[in-house]
Amino acid sequence: MTVADTNNFFQNQEGNGPGSAVEPTASEISQGYTTITKNPDPLPMLFQPKTIRGLTLKNHMVLSPMCMYSATDGFATNFHLAHIGQYAIRGVGMIIMEDTGVLPEGRATPTCLGLWKDEQIEKLSEIVNLAHAHNAAIGIQLTHGGRKSSTATMWLRRKEGILVDAEKGGWPDKVVGPSAVPYADDWWHPKELTIEEIHHIQQSFADSVVRAEKAGFDVIELHAAHGYLFHQFLSPISNKRTDEYGGSLQNRARMLVETVRRIRKVWSQEKPLFVRISVTDWVEPSDEDPTGGWTEEDSIELAKLLAKEEVDLIDCSANGLSPKQIIPPLVPGFQVPFAAAIKKSVPEVLTAAVGYITEAKQANDILEEGKADLIYLGRVMLRNPNFVLDAAAQLGVYPQYPHQYEKGRNKTQITLY
Repeated sequence: MTVADTNNFFQNQEGNGPGSAVEPTASEISQGYTTITKNPDPLPMLFQPKTIRGLTLKNHMVLSPMCMYSATDGFATNFHLAHIGQYAIRGVGMIIMEDTGVLPEGRATPTCLGLWKDEQIEKLSEIVNLAHAHNAAIGIQLTHGGRKSSTATMWLRRKEGILVDAEKGGWPDKVVGPSAVPYADDWWHPKELTIEEIHHIQQSFADSVVRAEKAGFDVIELHAAHGYLFHQFLSPISNKRTDEYGGSLQNRARMLVETVRRIRKVWSQEKPLFVRISVTDWVEPSDEDPTGGWTEEDSIELAKLLAKEEVDLIDCSANGLSPKQIIPPLVPGFQVPFAAAIKKSVPEVLTAAVGYITEAKQANDILEEGKADLIYLGRVMLRNPNFVLDAAAQLGVYPQYPHQYEKGRNKTQITLY
């Protein structure tokens, strides 16, 4: 028998871990921990396990990747350990770490994470171990910013402007894109990538995946949304190439598809591969951009291509490619129809819904109505890291708590000890 080391803060939690549904004991009921005598049967889908390839999630809730701008030379820091740890402790089924540059010049800002060298593995592995100790799956989102690289940390932009020059640690001379078309006139003007440079970036993604495997990550998510490099290749607004990486949808998708192929050769077949896309650019057709850019119909065709390349899930976001975008009113679940459309049209690939999902019933209804397979939760998690445990109470589910926080359960009577 192994005796738990009370000084080991990574010791494994029992059972399926915090955030999983468990039946309350007679003792817990008598002490006023719950008025629930038995969990619903069936459980609300939000709290049912979900298996993708060889990975089983304890519930359907995922911490969406969100930039924290707290890395040093691409290295994760103790901030990341604390930030990610709080969600593992509080029951999230899976965590996707923020977009992580596969090359130093591929970061959006100098304070973004990186995984372009082996030395960056160690701290990430520590974070992975903490997540796994609480039976939370953990993935990492890999990216190259393309023409949106060498920009300022978000909270510094009001004082210092959007762009970061070489004197402040930026790399304006290394900003690249599919074409020499800037995001806006006052942004860095990118250099058009050569075929050789495209292949180098593709291999850099594969190399970073090998490092992610060594760190112990369960999932890779490629960031092909929000105006970053893969998205720049996909959209005719930013891709004006006339070679095999431009023109038709299949050609514009080639950069991403070829990268997926390289990754699948080095990433375990037991582990899922996700891709986040902007389902639409939300740009109105004009004389300058008669297509209106990337559309929902294009995304459906892309999903078909990616499904053939063994991509398991499409994370369905939107916009970020053009300052001309017109985002509709931010009503609850405003991007959910994108996940539903791809799920209906391409049933062989899973989808994740994201965007203004803030309530437990809302999230559960999305799943039970067949609109998506996973729920990505972003800003609501920043406001309330306890979302999963609170959602359980709202849906009549008795969740496992982290051992250290058991005394924090809401009780109907006071027990002195």
